[in-house]
Amino acid sequence: MSKADLIVGLQWGDEGKGKIVDHMAQTHDYVCRFAGGHNAGHTIVINGKKYALHLIPSGVLNAKAKNIVGNGVVLSPKDFIIEMEQFDDLKGRLFLSDKAHVLLPYHALIDQAKERMKGDKAIGTTGKGIGPAYGDKIARVGHRLGELLNPEKLTAKILAYFEQNKAIFAAMEVETPKEADLLAELEGYKAVLGAHIVDTTQLMWKIMDEDKKILLEGAQGTMLDIDHGTYPYVTSSTTVASGACAGLGINPKDIGKVTGIAKAYCTRVGNGPFPSEDFGDEGDRLRKAGHEFGTTTGRPRRCGWFDAVAMRHAVRVNGVDQVSLMKLDVLDGFKEVKVCVAYEVDGKEIDYVPYELEDATPIYKSFPGWDKTEGVQDFDKLPDTAKSYIKALEEMIGTKMGIISTSPERADTIIR
Repeated sequence: MSKADLIVGLQWGDEGKGKIVDHMAQTHDYVCRFAGGHNAGHTIVINGKKYALHLIPSGVLNAKAKNIVGNGVVLSPKDFIIEMEQFDDLKGRLFLSDKAHVLLPYHALIDQAKERMKGDKAIGTTGKGIGPAYGDKIARVGHRLGELLNPEKLTAKILAYFEQNKAIFAAMEVETPKEADLLAELEGYKAVLGAHIVDTTQLMWKIMDEDKKILLEGAQGTMLDIDHGTYPYVTSSTTVASGACAGLGINPKDIGKVTGIAKAYCTRVGNGPFPSEDFGDEGDRLRKAGHEFGTTTGRPRRCGWFDAVAMRHAVRVNGVDQVSLMKLDVLDGFKEVKVCVAYEVDGKEIDYVPYELEDATPIYKSFPGWDKTEGVQDFDKLPDTAKSYIKALEEMIGTKMGIISTSPERADTIIR
């Protein structure tokens, strides 16, 4: 029986997981998404053409790979169908869990209303409805993809839910959908997605028994995990490696090699603590050079230096075997590159992620910069100062940088 390799983000999301999943998908039979919703965004560049993926696993760009969306995902049928339109016939190549929860337009309206009501204490969500959809799941009032196969019954359930919560919906100015419109909407979803909805737990077990090569991908990053991230400024799902088990119906012994993805610097979208954020010219330079604008929202990302303390935390939580260091080329031309090596909290120096990261002040170590790494495909051909930077990071986090990306292009990837 085969084990499933896993890719996980190690920072605050947007690490470049899409490129590495795409790269590794060339040698895998199945790519499986285990968590998150369409608030995630993977940008993949192939021969100069850019693809933006949000829910469909990145293996879709490999004609030989099949793709599974697991039960741990919350899926917006409307947005998923739009995303499917980028590709030719996906029949037989795309499988959706009948147990994945459905995210409907009213979830997004609730999300946006709650953010407005929080004012300056808003979390900074994408407003896509991810939190409310996961909230319904945990409260046991959500709806699953399998229910789309009976639109009439699902329509009645949703209308009953609105009736039971009409005071809450009224306060948030969310209107009850009209029965005919809702039924037509759900029937449209069934017409497109119905053939793809299956029991993916059984499918996962079957393909593992058949020794298929399987790659698991999540969404967002470790520091946005609902338990291990910077709560409450996190996403609503389990983004760490262990989430793959619950999100796909496999057990811990089924997990093979774990590859963690991290940028050569750090970014974050939305509100919440970010100790190594740079508010000056260097942060702006990172943003422009790295094209740091959200795939899903277009929002400018907050930018700063590599945080080795948070990275050690993420490596341990995920059981990382190797790190894929992304966007090394973005640091080209900097005279000096900084790394956060510790925090100061209440006048004391610490080397771990504290309960309240908002109280942490970064302690930096500086490294000499380099001229150009862009497009380099051989580690030995990197500038000596870039190699020294990478080796120093390896010592700090205790894990090898097994993959190094030097541009968005698929081919510009160093394998060590």
